[in-house]
Amino acid sequence: LCANLAILINPFLPNTAKKMCYMMKVVDKMLDWENGGTTKLLSVGYSLRPPELLFRKIEDTEIAAQIQKLKNKTEATMNETPSTTGTDEANEDPVAVTHEPLKTEIVYDDFGKMDFRIGTILSAEKVAKADKLLKLQVDIGLETRTIVSGIAQHFTPESLVNKQVVVVANLAPRKMRGIESQGMLLLAEESNGKLIFVSPDTNTQTGAVVR
Repeated sequence: LCANLAILINPFLPNTAKKMCYMMKVVDKMLDWENGGTTKLLSVGYSLRPPELLFRKIEDTEIAAQIQKLKNKTEATMNETPSTTGTDEANEDPVAVTHEPLKTEIVYDDFGKMDFRIGTILSAEKVAKADKLLKLQVDIGLETRTIVSGIAQHFTPESLVNKQVVVVANLAPRKMRGIESQGMLLLAEESNGKLIFVSPDTNTQTGAVVR
């Protein structure tokens, strides 16, 4: 129901629809109008992000300030002073970006247990019958690892070959669609759901430790 509501309000409240996509952990492509009315937009058991308010509360002081702006603009127009007309728009606050809350605080020893390595993607292919998964062969210096990552809706396999990435190298293996994934790639996720690789900005030795 929420996924369908996001599709239906998208023409009128696009930023709100994108916030809903972010909380449902789906890409903006879901908002295509032809998807409206579909009953399988989200899978049963699919994990969601914590819910957040779609609209922030507008305080009385803000309302009073906006009313005063309108009064000032009306008076300026009536007094034919175009030099002051239109300046209010330039001073409007930008749309607030939604950020995830910080996780529980850890100590340095907890962080020290994690092994981050620079890896180079040697090959990539889609996982059969899994729209979101890519199977990657990643060289981490010591060995080549098979890593399954849910990034298929954001990147094409051919665009990833020879790309350098940051790998969590000592993460316990986990089977995904029958494939043992031997690590995890680090990516940043923007408020609109777009994924960006955490990567070195210059070519770096494969297997280098990230501290």
